[in-house]
Amino acid sequence: MPRLDLTSDTVCPVARSMELVGDKWTILVLRELYMGATRFEELQIQTTATPQMLTSRLKALEANGLVERRPYSEKPLRYEYHLTDKGWDFYPVIYALRAWGEKWCKNPDEGLAVHFVHRACGHDVGVASVCPHCGDAVERKDLEALVSDRFIAERESRLEAFKRK
Repeated sequence: MPRLDLTSDTVCPVARSMELVGDKWTILVLRELYMGATRFEELQIQTTATPQMLTSRLKALEANGLVERRPYSEKPLRYEYHLTDKGWDFYPVIYALRAWGEKWCKNPDEGLAVHFVHRACGHDVGVASVCPHCGDAVERKDLEALVSDRFIAERESRLEAFKRK
């Protein structure tokens, strides 16, 4: 059973959740972790956060148990960041933000930024959490992500801009 946070001034779970993950930078860091980024530089490039901003968000995510650091280099000491079970449990929120954003924050001619294909049946699920072909409820582990050419180009552009600095 989750423990009650006695430092919070509310029992509202939405308010408490927002205390942990309620800003743009934290959400973008989580997006990148779900997309497979694990290293500080990767996270910084794709979120465009300043090093200080990214450091503070990663420390907060770690302190709140959504992320854990693992060393990948001894000299110099460097860490990778990995989602914990608690961090993975937040994924449906990101998936819902994606669905809402695809519907309400883009022009219809832009197409989906990421297509998710149901591994079990091979069909695109669109922005649904139930496969429209076979009717199975799907979770992230059930889906293959296919990033659109436009989103790939955007991500590569950020990487190139970072390299030019």
